[in-house]
Amino acid sequence: MKKVNIQEAKERCARPERICMAITLDEKGTPDIIPLGWKMWTSGEPPMVAISVAHARYSHQLLHECKEFVLAWPGEDMSRGVLLCGTKSGRDVDKIAATGWTPLPSTEIRPPLIEECSVNLECKLVSTLDTGDHTIFVGEIVAGYVSEDDRRMLISIGEEEGYDSLGGRGGYRFGAVRR
Repeated sequence: MKKVNIQEAKERCARPERICMAITLDEKGTPDIIPLGWKMWTSGEPPMVAISVAHARYSHQLLHECKEFVLAWPGEDMSRGVLLCGTKSGRDVDKIAATGWTPLPSTEIRPPLIEECSVNLECKLVSTLDTGDHTIFVGEIVAGYVSEDDRRMLISIGEEEGYDSLGGRGGYRFGAVRR
């Protein structure tokens, strides 16, 4: 065991990870989508999930204001749209229109589901915690949906073996588990 800088240690254990997206609304009711790497299940009863969003992100402001979000897991065929959502701001771009994804009405909250996603969870914000340059948003899951197809989930990968590379750009590299 050797001592290394924190970033090197983080990079060693950070990937692969499933990518998910948070969908919330602006004051006009326009959906905003942010891809996330940091999320975790936090409670079984009631079911809760936590996501972490940088203070500087537009979605951070909207999550505080809307207090509701859909947590959605994209399939392997959605990598280009995920990249667009992660590199463009909702202040400037209607991400639903730009990706061509299909919004579906939620049943318990206002932000929409994304039809093309493998899993959608409707969440109501119950708590926040500031952690340095990010805020952890804790949502109670009030409804869940799964697709009926057999697509693989999109994941963020490094240089590991065993994954099909699906593209990316800059610091983003997407893949799916090899079948």
